[in-house]
Amino acid sequence: MTSDQRHHVFTDEQWKRIEPLLPSNEGKRARPFENNRRIVEGIAYRYRAGIAWRDLPREHFGPWRTVWKRHRRYASDGTWDRVLAQILADADAAGDIDWNVSVDGTINRAHQHATNTSRPDQDTGATSNYKNLADQETEPAGHGIGRSRGGLTTKIHHAVDGRGRPLAIVITGGQRHDGVILPEVLADIRVPRVGPGRARTRPDSVLADRAYGSSANREYLRARGVKAVIPEKSTQITARKNRGHRGGRRPAFNAIAYRNRNVVERSFAYAKQWRGLATRYDKLAIVYRAAVVISAILTWLRQ
Repeated sequence: MTSDQRHHVFTDEQWKRIEPLLPSNEGKRARPFENNRRIVEGIAYRYRAGIAWRDLPREHFGPWRTVWKRHRRYASDGTWDRVLAQILADADAAGDIDWNVSVDGTINRAHQHATNTSRPDQDTGATSNYKNLADQETEPAGHGIGRSRGGLTTKIHHAVDGRGRPLAIVITGGQRHDGVILPEVLADIRVPRVGPGRARTRPDSVLADRAYGSSANREYLRARGVKAVIPEKSTQITARKNRGHRGGRRPAFNAIAYRNRNVVERSFAYAKQWRGLATRYDKLAIVYRAAVVISAILTWLRQ
């Protein structure tokens, strides 16, 4: 393996897929983007290695400020979300998406470089869809960092297809309960159609652990016509039995289908191979989430 190959994340074939989807700045009153692949490779390498932006090898990626500014721009204008949406649209058109969706969240420790900024102690806002930084709702007040038993942490919520490939990504503070975020995670699923027709937003079924088994979540899924594959908590079983016939029927549960829920755990294992995702160094939630989206894009391109 040559030195250049060691510092590259995208193969030539993968780059051909995403290059037409990235803005070129041509036709605008600004200098057209140059060396786009080198810049994007620098963004991915930084998160894979978990190094500071200033430590990016200049001989491979050019000035670190250029790489950082490009990532900041793509994060704020939704470029990476549009790239992922197009890749999902192509996969859906080819019938390659398994719509038995698994949902879960994983906690990542926030480094002190990510937390030395002003923020409220208990911000509970989630951050998922970004359009423009002029919109105050694009960046949560607490920057997606909360205080949990592990200290200052951030949480990545994934909704993945039946093969463990991300369909939705939401960032919250580490203190947020997984079950409460379920509607926001599912609302982030939006796969456009290649031809005419509305984007698909509704999975066939949702596989999740007991943390998502509240009656509110079951009613939400039932109202959307989505099959819930979620086991009951022991406390819920006891409460239902204590009420006798007034406790109602036991919720339907497909134990065989539930065996495939671990694909979402595997998606986290893959994302955390990048040290810059396993530990959060970014001050802004939109910047950190954009890197998670890049990881998701690579997951789809590899399969």
